[in-house]
Amino acid sequence: MTVDTETRPLLAARHARAAVAVLFFTNGALFANLLPRYPQIKEDLAIGNGAYGLAVAAFPAGAVTAGLAAGVLVRRMGSARVAVLGTLLTGAGILAAGVAPSVALFATALFLAGAMDALTDVAQNAHGLRVQRLYGRSILNSFHAIWSIGAVTGGLMAAGAMSLDLSLGVHLTVSAVVLVAAAVAALRFCLPGPDSEPEEAGPERSEAEGARGTERAPGAEEARRAERALGAEGARGTSRVGFVLAALVLIATAGTLVEDAGNSWAALYLGDALHASAALAAWGFIALVGAQFIGRIIGDRLVDRFGQRAVARSGGLITAVGMGLALAVPTLPGTVLGFALAGFGVATLVPAAMHEADALPGLKPGSGLTLVSWLMRLGFLLSPPIVGQVADAAGLRTGLLVIPAAGVLVVLLAGVLRARRG
Repeated sequence: MTVDTETRPLLAARHARAAVAVLFFTNGALFANLLPRYPQIKEDLAIGNGAYGLAVAAFPAGAVTAGLAAGVLVRRMGSARVAVLGTLLTGAGILAAGVAPSVALFATALFLAGAMDALTDVAQNAHGLRVQRLYGRSILNSFHAIWSIGAVTGGLMAAGAMSLDLSLGVHLTVSAVVLVAAAVAALRFCLPGPDSEPEEAGPERSEAEGARGTERAPGAEEARRAERALGAEGARGTSRVGFVLAALVLIATAGTLVEDAGNSWAALYLGDALHASAALAAWGFIALVGAQFIGRIIGDRLVDRFGQRAVARSGGLITAVGMGLALAVPTLPGTVLGFALAGFGVATLVPAAMHEADALPGLKPGSGLTLVSWLMRLGFLLSPPIVGQVADAAGLRTGLLVIPAAGVLVVLLAGVLRARRG
């Protein structure tokens, strides 16, 4: 009987972890099915580069617009339901974008898909943090690593569809049905109950807290003294929370800015500035994404051993030094390595910022997570035009200095993250 009682929560936590992994995988794969088809869409709609750039910016614009609604929906519906519903609507938006007959409809569909993707992103991270609290140790980075696997899988699905000469409508319908079905199936294994209720701590933390609890229980007088102290420090506490939240937003934005620089500019820089062939130029992006995946796979162990603060600070230093040297002494191998170091350095930043924001005191459940997730998307929205403007004025090599600058920013702000426990 005792064994059965102990096994059920452990089994439920494992099932929930697998379910959240499926949600992250499907979220990464959905949009990645559309990205490789952008050139075909651009050609079919007969639009120039300017109109195309504005149209695809509708996706992050939709995410920024709708992001703040995620916290309210999570509190009302539960994070698992919001994540699955968001996956369904994101798939529908991506399908509509793929078959849109005009630029206006294409941009509108991308805007709606981006809005739904933002809801999914906040909800799946909120549920992942619930599962992490059950485990009593860091597992959030592994979910983001699985998102990367989903993105690669989605790209491969698109490549396969193009090799089979499938139409956009057929390809995106099949991918949406398969991925949404997987997300719906995962829902039954997610954690029950509202997100406002705290989960039981993991076994190690529960034992430690139980031991402390038996040592000393505060009396009424001690409770009154604590209440007076809290009242006196209330204003300072609110100010501190605001400062920490702003710092977490900047840390997460630094991570997204580096990621977007690899997505948008790595191949262009290697091809134009360093005269690499198209095949070799692709390795800037591949190196960044691949190293980021590795950093996320090992990130949880590093965080548990050294703490969020040390891992983020080291990552910022690796990013600043690695990419800074690559830009200072531009060579093809050195630049590819620089992008790889940048990807590895920022791998844990977004999960770290989300984890800390979700645990901030004095905020409604999901509010801190929602704000960080919402505002960090400004990095995706603002990075391309900022880098582009600097590149037009002083060259792309100068524009890419945003990468080491982001690393320096993380080193300076990492103090708001938690140090190693114990």
